[in-house]
This record gives sequence, structure tokens and C-alpha cells, in this order.
Amino acid sequence: MLHYIVELAEPQTHLFQISLRLPRPLAHQGLHLALPAWIPGSYLVREFAKHVVCLEARAGRDTVTVTKIDKHTWELPPTEADVMLTWQVYAYDLSVRTAYLDTERGFFNGSSLFLRVLGQEHLAHSIEVRAPAGRQFKHWRVASAMAAKRIDARGFGRYEAANYDELIDHPFELGDFVQGEFSAYGVPHQVVISGRVMGLDMPRLLADLKTLCQAQIAFFEPQTRQAPMSRYVFLVHVTADGYGGLEHRASTALICARDSLPGVHDTERSEAYRNFLGLASHEYFHTWNVKRIKPAAFVPYDLNRENYTHLLWIFEGFTSYYDDIFLVRTGLVSLEQYLHQLSKTMNNVESQPGQALQSVAESSFDAWIKYYRQDENSANSIISYYTKGALVALCLDLLIRQKTRQQKSLDDVMRALWQHYGRDFYSGQQHGLGEDDFIPLAERTTGVALRRTIQQLAYSAGRLPLAKLLEAEGLVCEYTAAKQRAALGIKTRSSGEHAMISTVTAGSAAQRAGLWAHDVLLALEGQRITATNLESLLQRHAPGERVTLHVFRQQLLLSFDVELESAAPVLVLKPGTKKTGV
Repeated sequence: MLHYIVELAEPQTHLFQISLRLPRPLAHQGLHLALPAWIPGSYLVREFAKHVVCLEARAGRDTVTVTKIDKHTWELPPTEADVMLTWQVYAYDLSVRTAYLDTERGFFNGSSLFLRVLGQEHLAHSIEVRAPAGRQFKHWRVASAMAAKRIDARGFGRYEAANYDELIDHPFELGDFVQGEFSAYGVPHQVVISGRVMGLDMPRLLADLKTLCQAQIAFFEPQTRQAPMSRYVFLVHVTADGYGGLEHRASTALICARDSLPGVHDTERSEAYRNFLGLASHEYFHTWNVKRIKPAAFVPYDLNRENYTHLLWIFEGFTSYYDDIFLVRTGLVSLEQYLHQLSKTMNNVESQPGQALQSVAESSFDAWIKYYRQDENSANSIISYYTKGALVALCLDLLIRQKTRQQKSLDDVMRALWQHYGRDFYSGQQHGLGEDDFIPLAERTTGVALRRTIQQLAYSAGRLPLAKLLEAEGLVCEYTAAKQRAALGIKTRSSGEHAMISTVTAGSAAQRAGLWAHDVLLALEGQRITATNLESLLQRHAPGERVTLHVFRQQLLLSFDVELESAAPVLVLKPGTKKTGV
């Protein structure tokens, strides 16, 4: 067993100190050690090794020379004694993907802290998390889904994992947090909330999450109601305006804004709280879809480099579809609220010129260099495998239901994926979904010929036939009369008191006039533009009218003659007389 020690000697320095003892039989061989270049679930090479500080090795009293041989790999020469490796990791990234440490809290993913011993990843691994010294830390505790072996009342002590893959799949939260618990079909679930939240209605939060979790467990195992984990932990960090999550095999790390959680005086679920429940739903669904049902390209993960697959539209897109579906199925949101959110997603995808250039399969493959590295032209050249992937899932679900007269649905396909690829994943029978496996499985499961449809929806760029499919389910698709609304064809962000162009839509009035991203908007027809009044100024003019726009570009004052265009119509979905089966 490989054993790591995690120390928090001086949290104000944002440095974790990690030690690893290599027993003589291993040290005698000479070894290579490496830190992962990325974290599963977030498809970008992040180069975690850049945060490693002061790596040292000692054999007894003797110093052992450790040689760095590439950006994230070190070489240890053969020795005749046990070796103790010690290093520090700078942790000041307030996200769910890496590590963070200050005098208020600590958080880490193992992929940011733990060097792996190459060739020994299959061995059991353990870690000892030591409490920081000092009275100010006397209320600090530890929360994680990793199996605890010898811990004290606050959770500090020893934890164990079967191998390195499991070691880095259990994030840790440290600090003076609040927590609650509930049971979902016999499985204990812990909700840990760090960050200050005034007036939190913890009973309501626990009740809503229990409803959500039980629905998803029953979805994948309708007969047994058996969850794939023996314990689950929601690690929630509250900030001023954060949002995001990362899935793990028995937990999730979430970031949300303070007003996203329910208050004791709230009489109904706010939109912010519904969005939080959608985030929790998304990451919990990943317990099955991506943590156990995996693309073959991820079995096993190659932590040194990009792992390419065309299938993220299934693993992230389908999950994005079901996260909201479960909210409406469980009554956590109303049908009208769900349709409002669906309308927003459809309008968002429809407004992206990139959907005409990139398929969701191509978006999946290029996630490493395009989706996670977006710039001012991304909306014109790429499409999200999350949002459009969710709409592809909706198309397939509606099509299957209509072709089979509601006898089959995408639910059956998801359960088939679980039975064939996910249920036994961690029991030694590890295999992933091949690049060409999904279509045959979906056709066998539903009895519907889907190859041509899936090729068009997922492997070709262009619009989706959603309106027709939705109307067949009794939903009403209405478009606002937008032809009388003037627009520039840009997106902006605040830059102090000003509005700065963040994106210029391809083929738009702004692009034809010569406006660029990063131009600071100053005046429209002599009237000052602020960070908030551009839309109201535009509505004083008609589409086709020519206006003068003044901007600052690289501190130079420029003037543009712009012929305004018509704003794009906005879709609004409404329930009809027929009850939808989704």
C-alpha cells in the first residue's frame, strides 16, 4: 500500500504539504512519479504540476536526487532504503477542479496533490489528513466519500482507496462547515455546505435532494432501487456569485451563489434555487452516466494527455437533458417552469452561428481545444455538446415515443446502457461504450431504426427538427414578433461604466460595419451608452435605419456607420391540450 500524508502547516500560505513513503522494495527499482495533467470530468489539460513546489526525497539521513524529466514527471534513482518524498502544492484556485487552502477552508482533488507512482497505480493507496495546529482551527472538520479507516471525531486521520484511480475520485472539504444528512433507498447521503449562508432552510434542501436522488436511483434500477454506491456526499461551497460542479463516483463538488440556496422565509422555490437543484441533479446523474457508463476512450483514463471521444454529447448532453427532466418529473419544478427553461436552451442554441458549422460529435472531440478554451469568436464557430446535446436527447426521446406510440423512450436506452456498460464497471468487468456502439444498442432497445436520424442529429451540423416533434406532443411553439426590434448582432459585457463588445455575430450588422470584439461602446447617435442602457437606446430606432456608433478601440476614438438589423425571433413554449409523455 502506498501511503500519503497531507499537512496544513500554514494555511495562510495556501500550501498543502504532502509526503509519500516508498518502501525499500519499490525504491530499490528506481521509479517515475507523475502528477495528472487533467482531472476526469473536465476536459482540458490544466498542467497541475505547475503548482508543485519544493519536491525533495530522503533515504534515512541521506538526500536522494530527484530529476524532473518532463513537465509533470520526476525520476527517482534506485536506492537501498525506504524513501520519503515531500513536496508542497500551491492551492489558491476557488473552483471544483483543483485545490484551495486559506485560513477559512481547505479543499482538494487528489489529482492536484498526489503524485502517482507509475506502474504501481493498481496498488491500494491511503492518505492521512492531519489537522492544522492552532486554536483558530479547533472547529475544522473533514468531509469526503472516501472510505475512512482510522479517523477522529472531526474526521482527521486515515482514509483508504483500492487504487490510484479511486484515490483521485474523492474530493475533500476541510473547515468549519455545516452539514445535514438524509437516506435515499437506504444509502446515507451527506450534504456539506462551506461558506457563509444566512437563514438556510436545511430541512427543505435535504427533502428536495432526497426526492431527486430517489427518483434517479429508481430510474436506473426500477426493480431493486439499488444505488451504485454505499454512501454519497454533496460538497457545496457558497460564494458571492459562483456556479459549477464536478462529478465523482460517490460525491460531487458544487459551487453556487448564496441566493441559490433556500431560505427559511422563502415561500416558493426561486429561479436561483431551481437552477441549483438542476446543477445537483446533473452531477448526481453522472454517478451513472460517465462515472460508470463511460466512453471506451476513458477506460482506463490516460492522465498524461487528452483522451479523445466523439461521444460527450451522450455523456454530458444526455445528462443535461435529464437533469431538468427529473426536476419536472418529481414536481420540484412545474411544467411551465420546465418549458420556460427549455425555451431558453432552444433560443440559446438557435442563436449560435456555430451550430451550422460544428456537430455535437465534433464538439465532443474538440472539447480539449475549443469548448474549454473559448474566445470572442467561439459562438460563431462551435456549438456546446451540453446544450445542443440536451436538445438532441430531447429529439430522440420524442421520436422514439412517437414511433412506438409511447411504448418506448430514451429512458429505456439509458437503462440498457446501464445494464450493458455501467452496472458492473467497478467489479472488475471494466469496458466502455465504443465509438460505434450507441446506435446499435439504441435500435435493439427500442425497435426503431435510428441510424440515419442520429447521423443527422449528432454527426451533422445544422438545426434540429424540434418544433415539429414538440407540436406532435401537444406543445405550442410561439415566436415573438421581433421584426420591429432593432439589433446590432453583438453580445456585451460590463467594463466599468461602459459596455464592451464580447462577441460579434458572424454576418451581423456589427460585423458588416467593422465593429470588433473588445471595442468599448461610447455613444449611439450622440447618446451615451452605459453598461445597462444599450437595448433601450436601440429600441428608439427601427431595423434598416442607419445610425452612428462611437467606440474606443485600443484607446482610439472611432466612428462607425451601422445599418441596424432585425432582432432574432424568440421562441416561447407553452403547454397545449395534449399531455406530453416526457
